Amino acid sequence: MGGFAPIILAIPYTLMVTVGAFLIGFIIAIPLMFMRGSKFVPFRLVAQGFIDIARGIPPIVWLFFIYFGLPGIGVLLDPLEAAIIGLGIISAGYLAEIFRGGLVAVHKGQFEASHALGLGGWTMFTKVIAPQALRAMLPGLATYFIGLVKDSSIASVIGVTEMVFAASTYARRSPEGILLFFIAAIVYMALSIPMGLAARGMEARMRKAGAR
Repeated sequence: MGGFAPIILAIPYTLMVTVGAFLIGFIIAIPLMFMRGSKFVPFRLVAQGFIDIARGIPPIVWLFFIYFGLPGIGVLLDPLEAAIIGLGIISAGYLAEIFRGGLVAVHKGQFEASHALGLGGWTMFTKVIAPQALRAMLPGLATYFIGLVKDSSIASVIGVTEMVFAASTYARRSPEGILLFFIAAIVYMALSIPMGLAARGMEARMRKAGAR
């Protein structure tokens, strides 16, 4: 397998960073979304501040701060953990705005009709609002997740053995050189393109279901 082997073996780390960061971001983004739209000004300011900071600081700075900075206060993380947490914080900022955009896209008449029918808050959200908001969110969520697959390569700077790290490490002692990065690029495309197609297919099905 030559240079293929290190890159193939690194795929699970790329996926762990991507999925782990997305899940952390997803969990944090839900309360951020509600705080961002709250009428209580302090909640709104805290949420907006978190979102601005998470998105405004470059990913490499987040990773360096978490991996090299936190040990100074006694918090020791391995490279994989630091990468997942760092990219998870960034994801939270972006996902919160995607979620909020999805809710804003739901017509106000849907809320009014739900109240007129006497639906409770939870029933209204799960049966009426969330399905429509999800249709609006899906393109943004899919695009962000695919971007996160590629952005996971930044984890190589702190030693996570994802695909770019594997390619660069093996390239230093292999005559295959730049070919390894070409292989890594093909693998990234092989991961990203099916995800994009699946997301478009899911979006089309949801639109058809919503039109019935």
